[in-house]
Amino acid sequence: MKTKESYALVLYNKNYREDDKLVKLFTETAGKRMFFIKHASKSKLASVIQPLTIADFMLKINEKGLSYIDDYNDVQTYPRINQDLYRLAYATYVMSLVDAAIPDNEPDSQLFAFARKTLDLMEEGLDYEILTNIFEIQILERFGVRLNFHECVFCHRVGLPFDFSHKYSGPLCPNHLYEDTHRSHLDPNVLYLLDQFQNVQFSELKNISLKKDMKKKLRYFIDDLYEDYVGIHLKSKKFIDDLDKWGHIMESEQELP
Repeated sequence: MKTKESYALVLYNKNYREDDKLVKLFTETAGKRMFFIKHASKSKLASVIQPLTIADFMLKINEKGLSYIDDYNDVQTYPRINQDLYRLAYATYVMSLVDAAIPDNEPDSQLFAFARKTLDLMEEGLDYEILTNIFEIQILERFGVRLNFHECVFCHRVGLPFDFSHKYSGPLCPNHLYEDTHRSHLDPNVLYLLDQFQNVQFSELKNISLKKDMKKKLRYFIDDLYEDYVGIHLKSKKFIDDLDKWGHIMESEQELP
């Protein structure tokens, strides 16, 4: 068992036996690992093992079984996220994507930094839906999916009003729409935005603002991509979908005379 100090993000915790807990941490230097907490309710770790908490942990890493947390400092929480049901739902979904995208025990400091920065920006008040879309698109490669949103798959021209072909896994320009009769029939702005999302820098995000209708189009298409190319069905994503349905019902009721 090795002793290691690392920043880590709490993905989730669950009950184990009577008063014990298992805690899934995404560590910056040792990847995702499960940690055992004895007598969790009475432990000094009780407050720091809540989801969406980041701290600098002193860890005992066991390569063949459960690991242990010795101590911690420099705790970071996200009060603005936790006080907003919708923001919390999207942040939880981002963490679920992290958990699904990489194997346990494999370090991925780049993904750790990306996830932490995404949460930081949500906490700052940036649009959590757009941040989630960007995260979904940029994390696709962790699932082994590389998609082109930039140029026509046949003639490689750029800057045109593209549609997307699942058959060819990329855009079709106006001259090649006939190549796929089952193309997506997208608003061309959807592919333009996804092309931007693949390479967007965090410094640019404060200038991104989208109308509600465009957000819906992005959401539907990204859902199609994940269904077709990734095939995961996360409970946290279903919760977001249920929230959206509930929101639409409330809006409809408010519009009634």
